[in-house]
Amino acid sequence: MTQDLLFNVLVLHGPNLNLLGQREPGIYGMVTLDEINRLLVAEGVKLQAKVHHIQSNHEGALVDAVQEAGKEYQGILINPGAYTHTSIALRDAIAGVKIPTVEVHLSNIYQREAFRHHSYIAPVAIGQISGFGAESYRLGLEALIYHLKNQTKA
Repeated sequence: MTQDLLFNVLVLHGPNLNLLGQREPGIYGMVTLDEINRLLVAEGVKLQAKVHHIQSNHEGALVDAVQEAGKEYQGILINPGAYTHTSIALRDAIAGVKIPTVEVHLSNIYQREAFRHHSYIAPVAIGQISGFGAESYRLGLEALIYHLKNQTKA
């Protein structure tokens, strides 16, 4: 028996995440972005969600994707990469569209350099998950779908 898909979720990957699997594997692991995307699509089916993904190294492209998300998506899962710590524009876009958003990071940003300890995204996200490698994405998707299902019931 096939379950109907209830939600469309947009996954946004920020700068340099296209280099996963080769960039600083001691910090980010050996899992590639394609592997993460396949994991999220499969997990989405289990959670009754269709998962779409976009990666960009360009802040404006990510802002555009967030602004357009309201037309099609009920939730956003985002790893803003370095824009976490620098992008007021991305923060303002997320706040402006009022779509439930979960922030994820592969590494624990609070155990790293001091400049990584501040997130402009966290105050406008419903939650943040970091430090579990690629599993952070799966946990973030699960938390987002849980939130959306409870929001639908209310």
